[in-house]
Amino acid sequence: MAGGQFWNEIPKGCCWVGGILASVLGVLFLYRVVVRKRRRNGSECFKSMRTTKDEETRLANENGGGDFDVIVVGAGVAGSALAYTLGKDGRRVCVIERDLLEPNRIVGELLQPGGYLKLIELGLEDCVDKIDAQQVFGYALFKDGRNTRLPYPLEMFKSDVSGRSFHNGRFIQKMREKAATLPNVQLEQGTVTSLLEDNGTVKGIQYKTRTSQELTAYAPLTVVCDGCFSNLRRSLCDPNVDVPSCFVGLVLENCNLPYANHGHVILADPSPILFYPISSTEVRCLVDVPGQKVPSISNGEMANYLKTVVAPQVPPEILDAFVAAVDRGNIRTMPNRSMPAAPHPTPGALLMGDAFNMRHPLTGGGMTVALSDIVVLRDLLRPLRDLNDAPALCKYLESFYTLRKPVASTINTLAGALYKVFCASPDEARKEMRQACFDYLCLGGLFSSGPVSLLSGLNPRPLSLVLHFFAVAIYGVGRLLLPFPSPKRIWIGARLISGASGIIFPIIRAEGVRQMFFPATVPAYYRAPPVK
Repeated sequence: MAGGQFWNEIPKGCCWVGGILASVLGVLFLYRVVVRKRRRNGSECFKSMRTTKDEETRLANENGGGDFDVIVVGAGVAGSALAYTLGKDGRRVCVIERDLLEPNRIVGELLQPGGYLKLIELGLEDCVDKIDAQQVFGYALFKDGRNTRLPYPLEMFKSDVSGRSFHNGRFIQKMREKAATLPNVQLEQGTVTSLLEDNGTVKGIQYKTRTSQELTAYAPLTVVCDGCFSNLRRSLCDPNVDVPSCFVGLVLENCNLPYANHGHVILADPSPILFYPISSTEVRCLVDVPGQKVPSISNGEMANYLKTVVAPQVPPEILDAFVAAVDRGNIRTMPNRSMPAAPHPTPGALLMGDAFNMRHPLTGGGMTVALSDIVVLRDLLRPLRDLNDAPALCKYLESFYTLRKPVASTINTLAGALYKVFCASPDEARKEMRQACFDYLCLGGLFSSGPVSLLSGLNPRPLSLVLHFFAVAIYGVGRLLLPFPSPKRIWIGARLISGASGIIFPIIRAEGVRQMFFPATVPAYYRAPPVK
């Protein structure tokens, strides 16, 4: 009886257990549904928040309020120095450089004393340390077997102030390394393909990385410093580029120049030859070849030209080293470009360096102009906390183009005028001007220190340049008319003055007479920082 009751109770127990299991499973199912729904809602919410954040960042970038204050295109001398200077002032700087490997160039190797002083002012003077840079104390000038030494007027400066000559690539790498030490400066390798514009305002850049990935970067101010072959300057200036000649570059090894620690200029035929040390064992030789075509290197025409035309005019002390350098065959060429600064003031963008302004490299003034421009721009930007008002910033920075003129126009004009005077010519008046220039510098005293102080960037005064230039011309006329003038000599003297005017006045006109000589009369000279 007890066993029967037991078996009769089993179904009731099963129902009870099954009810409990069903309840538990129901609760688990409802819990899982609720959790899934909450997770899905949370994920959608996070995705929505992330999308909103990305959109805000994109809009902020496009309005110039991104991760950077300034984008610098190019990390050569100008770009690297500018990045360090602005970064040291607390700006967030992005530098995009096509190739961050050490450059190998045959120009940009001589920094004048005026440029070295600017380097000190920017805190970059240690960039010429530990690269075997050589001090340069002046020039030696050679013509027709005669020579004279033209020292820099450095008496008023400390002993370390002088010119510096070096391998261009080593100098640039030192400046890049110094800029990269600042946490707010970002250097990246990439090729900038275009400026990003919106209603006439530059908002940033588009560039390709080393892996060919297309990226964009935004900043309130983009400074284009991509060098003499710039592909971005056309929209920011009128690029009237002239190529009067080419340099043929050689390196002489283990030779002593006639004047140690001096640049050497040979007034050769048809145009000047330069020698200067670039390390403790190497001397750079630059042979100027007029025009845009040079003898072919591959078929031996260049070596023959250097041995037959150039070598006989090289000082005997370095002739063997010169011929040995030609025989080694490491001959390179570089077009010499000149381009006056003719900017289009553009909100959100600025041009600097060789992308903006070039002159013949005979006088080695390019780096001095670039560093001087950076000092001017730094001083203009220092009072500004916010660069986001592009139109106001553009109007304010118009003063940059005026404030830079005294230094830039003096060095530019001297380079162009001196190259034309130093080139040989069959014209009698030009011959007399060339000889007069050499003899004038040989007089010494003020007659040599004045022009050399202009060339060195120590005294960048346009009026002083014009006075010395026409003093040379008048000196040449005086030599023609004394002791007894003749109709032929008077005629040559008149043509000499006319030729001198034809050399210098077009250069001055291209630089801008008012900005060059009377900058204080230009309204932009007095622009005050915009107030936000």
